[in-house]
Amino acid sequence: MVIPIKDERDNLQPLTNQLTKALGSLEPSHGAPFEILYVDDGSTDGSSALLDEIRLHTPEIRVIHFDRNHGQTAAFAAGFRHARGELIATLDGDLQYDPADISLLLPLTKDYDLVCGRRRQRLDTLIRRLSSRLAYLARNLILRDGIHDSGCSLKIFRRPVIERIPLFRNMHRFFPALARMHGFSVTEVPVQHFPRAHGHSKYGIGNRLFASLYDLLAVRWMQTRCLRHDIVHESTDSADTAPHDSP
Repeated sequence: MVIPIKDERDNLQPLTNQLTKALGSLEPSHGAPFEILYVDDGSTDGSSALLDEIRLHTPEIRVIHFDRNHGQTAAFAAGFRHARGELIATLDGDLQYDPADISLLLPLTKDYDLVCGRRRQRLDTLIRRLSSRLAYLARNLILRDGIHDSGCSLKIFRRPVIERIPLFRNMHRFFPALARMHGFSVTEVPVQHFPRAHGHSKYGIGNRLFASLYDLLAVRWMQTRCLRHDIVHESTDSADTAPHDSP
């Protein structure tokens, strides 16, 4: 589980409690241990120290600390590099999702490379809902990725996806489009959404709507230039395949 953290001190202990309970209940049926990898993206509210304290009492937790704020995509990228599982789930640290909903996504990983949550009912501010709606309309018009809620952070990736898709600043908004661009299968599952109880959102009209519209052009360019091919046959010389005599 990879979770970027930026100034979420009041959410960290409740989130950890929810995660260990939800993931612990899944472990016996799936036969593999779990890890929770927090990526501290330059927090300044005491989250960094609290993460280290929580880690001392929760063996499933690992913490990565950035030297300063580098952004959510950088946090995901660092978490992906350090994650050790074949299935990598992602989540925000704002307590707006129920970790128990991971159980809704997990069965579909047998048939899909990337399973994305889709918020049934957005419980955000009007500004966030409006900016997200406009960004969705523009993204669907340009990228045609067929995803209704690309901004939902609850996702489960199969490892080949995170090893293949390119990541640049702000590219976390386009995980489904980038996965499909490289031939991976993607689907959505309805999940719960809750209003933020502590802290404040890091996104608004400026860095959600305008930035994502700007980045659309970059993703569209990548779609048109992406190398995709299937090898149907490889011819080799007999000398290359014949066993060699020992010296």
